[in-house]
Amino acid sequence: MKSFLIIGMGSFGHHLCRKLAEHKCDIMVVDQNPEALEDVLPMVVSARVADCTKLDVLETFGVPQFDTCFVCIGSHLQNNLEITDLLKELGARRILCKVDRDIDAKFLKRNGADSVIYPERDIAERVAARVSDDHIFDFIPISKDFSIYEIGVRPEWVGKTLAELDFRTNYRLNMIASKRNGVVTPILHANYVLKAEEHIFVLGSKDDIEQAISN
Repeated sequence: MKSFLIIGMGSFGHHLCRKLAEHKCDIMVVDQNPEALEDVLPMVVSARVADCTKLDVLETFGVPQFDTCFVCIGSHLQNNLEITDLLKELGARRILCKVDRDIDAKFLKRNGADSVIYPERDIAERVAARVSDDHIFDFIPISKDFSIYEIGVRPEWVGKTLAELDFRTNYRLNMIASKRNGVVTPILHANYVLKAEEHIFVLGSKDDIEQAISN
């Protein structure tokens, strides 16, 4: 069972805590406001009201024991920087920081953050992708250039097998799975026949996706 430290129990911290709890993880949460901790108490192993910019406070948490430490202070860059630096000094295995701006991410990575999270930006990108094109239903970014897209089956694909369509050669896309009536079928075989009422998941670049669904 993995263990996590969440510092900062704003909206993102709360959602993160609930999802980790659903995965049966051990969670410790910290915030300077006791009211911010009340509703998550049944989900966590430990909850502290504390100022995590102080080294003597963080030293009492046993930082190296956590698989990941989340710093979710929001727009308070200075506090984020100080906490991230102290966590690194105390031997944190992995530090993820919530950020709102690219400039914040730059400084936090220099200060020891292993990765940064842009909740608002990521949600905005996914919503924009869904509403701006009738053929894209969702997407998950994998890297700067590639994402997994959920798209509809084009009329000319219906009734054809994956071998006949050869997505990798013809569209520079990798087929991952299909979804029909809410059921996802992964790792499809070459003789799988596409149906009109299903969606497919493909890995590729935004340009290649747009070309595939617009041709």
